[in-house]
Amino acid sequence: MLGIAPLDLIVLLTYFVGIVILGFWTHKQIASSSDFFMANRRFGKILMVAQAFGAGTHTDQPVSVAGASYTTGLAGIWYQWMWLFSTPFYWIIAPIYRRLRYVTMADFFQERYGSTLAILYTVMGIVYFCMDIGIMLKGTGVTIEGLTGGTIPEEPTILVATVMFVIYGLAGGLVAAVITDLIQGVLILVMSFMLIPFAISAAGGMSAFHEGLPEHMFSLVAPHEVTLFFIIMIVINGLVGVVVQPHHMAIGGSGKTEIACRTGWTYGNFLKRFATMGWAFIGVFAAFLYPGLGFEERELAFGLAAKNLLPVGLVGLMIAAMTAAVMSTCDAFMVHAAALFTRNIYLPYFNKTASDKTLLRVGRVTSLFIVAGGLFFAFNFPSVVQGLMEVWKVTAYLGIAFWLGVMWKRANRYGALVSTLSMVAVSLYVQFQLDLPVQYQIAAYLPVGLVVMVVVSRFTRSEPEGQLRKFYTLLNTPVGEEQRLRDVNIEIKLEGLSQSKKAVDSKKSWIVKWLFSHEGEDGLLIVDLLSLPKKFSWSRYRTDILGFLSGAGIVLFFIVMMWLFSIVGA
Repeated sequence: MLGIAPLDLIVLLTYFVGIVILGFWTHKQIASSSDFFMANRRFGKILMVAQAFGAGTHTDQPVSVAGASYTTGLAGIWYQWMWLFSTPFYWIIAPIYRRLRYVTMADFFQERYGSTLAILYTVMGIVYFCMDIGIMLKGTGVTIEGLTGGTIPEEPTILVATVMFVIYGLAGGLVAAVITDLIQGVLILVMSFMLIPFAISAAGGMSAFHEGLPEHMFSLVAPHEVTLFFIIMIVINGLVGVVVQPHHMAIGGSGKTEIACRTGWTYGNFLKRFATMGWAFIGVFAAFLYPGLGFEERELAFGLAAKNLLPVGLVGLMIAAMTAAVMSTCDAFMVHAAALFTRNIYLPYFNKTASDKTLLRVGRVTSLFIVAGGLFFAFNFPSVVQGLMEVWKVTAYLGIAFWLGVMWKRANRYGALVSTLSMVAVSLYVQFQLDLPVQYQIAAYLPVGLVVMVVVSRFTRSEPEGQLRKFYTLLNTPVGEEQRLRDVNIEIKLEGLSQSKKAVDSKKSWIVKWLFSHEGEDGLLIVDLLSLPKKFSWSRYRTDILGFLSGAGIVLFFIVMMWLFSIVGA
C-alpha cells in the first residue's frame, strides 16, 4: 500500500494525528505576538537544545550528505560539516543575541545601521526562508520517493508535508515548533545510526566496503567536487554567514537566561554534527550495496538504503522521523519569516499603531505567503545540493556587516550597504560571466566585501553617537539587569521571562560556579575584541573562554572519531 507495508503506514498515520493534536494543544499557550514569534523567551536549556537541533536538522541534510557521499565518499559530510568549526563560536555569539533583546535579525540592522539596511535584510531574510523551506520540502519528497520505490512521487509528498506543518504551525507558533523539535530530535538521532548495522550486516562486514570501494571513498577530502580548497572556502563562508541566518535571533535568544542560550545553540548543533556522521557513512555504504545511481539520481541513496535495509515498521518510523524534521523546521522558519515582515515592514510602514492582536493575525496571514514562496523553490530547485549552495551565499552577503557592526563602532550604514551590494555583484559576475563554481565565488566576494566595508566606513560619516551608545549599552547589560536599561530610558523590544545571572548562580554547585561564573564577569569577547589589550582579565571573560575551548575540543574529538571509524576494516 503506497509502496510501504501496512504496519509502516499505521506508524506514519499515528504520528501525523499526534502532530495535529500537538498543534492545537499549544494553540492555548499563544496569547500574544511575543508568544507566537519568540515564545516570550521562556525556554530553558533542554528546550533550547531541542530548538537548535530541530531547527538545524531537516530532511534535506541526510539527503544531500548521503547523496554527495554516494559519489565523493566521506568527504560529502562537508555539505553539513561546513559549520563544524563555527560551532564553538556559537557559545560566545549567543549572549549577543540575547542581550540585544531584539525579536528579529532585521531589528539588529535597524538599530545598528538604520532603516535602509533593515529593509534590505528583511527582503533577503524572507528570500532565505523561502529558499530554505523549499530545499527542505524537496529533500523530504526525494527521501520518501526513494523509501516507497517511487510509488509516492516527490510532488504529492511536498504538498502533504506543507499542509501538515502549516496547520500546527499557525496554531502553535514557535512553541509548537520547539516541542516538535524535541520529539523529532530523538527520532532523528536514532534513525541516523539505525541503518548502519543493517548495512554492515548486508555487506558482510566493514572489510567488504574497503575491498569493494576506491580508497578515496573513506577520506574526508575528495579528489573531485569536495576538494580541500572547496572545504576551506565553505567553512570560512559558513562562519561569516551563520550569524545572520534569520532564525538565529530566536534560536540564540529565546532562552530565559544567557547560559540557556549558550548551551542550547552550541550543544544542540553539536548533536547535529554527530548525526551527520551517520548520514555520510550511509551514503558510502549505499554506493557499495546499490551501485548504479548517476549524479542526478544520487540523492535517492538515503531513501533507497532505508527501504532495502530497515525491517517492516521501522520504514514507517523513518518516514515519520524525516517528515517530523522537515515539518518542525518549516514551521519554525515560517514563524520567523512572518516575524520579519510583521515587525520590520508592516508595523513601521503600514500600521504604526497596530495592536498586538493585529500583529498576531498579520503574522499568521503572512505565514501563508512565505509557504507559497517555499513551494515555488521546492518545485524549481534542480537538486538539494544546488539549493544549499545558493542559500549559503545569501547569508554571507550581510555577515560581514554583522561581525564588524558588533566589534567596530566605526562601521556604518554606508559601508554595510556598499559592501553587501558589492558582494552580490562579484558573486553574480563570477558565477554567470566566468562560470566558476561556488568555492571560487566565495574566494572572490568575501575579500571584496571586507575591504569595501572597512574603507567606505572609514571615510564616510559615522553612525549617530546616541544610536551607538544605545546599541552598546544593550550589549554590555547582562540578562536579568534590565532595570539598568530602564534607568537610562533605553527601549527593550522584548524582555520576556528574563532570569538574572544571580538567580541562576544560586542554583549551581560550587564547582560549576568556579568554572562558569565569577563576580564582574559581564564582558563578551566578540564585542570587546578590538579593545581586549585594555579590557582583558580572566574573570571578565571566563565563561566565554572555557566554553569556546570546550567546543573546540569537541570539534577535534569529532574529527578524530570520524577518522577512526573510517579505517575500521581497512
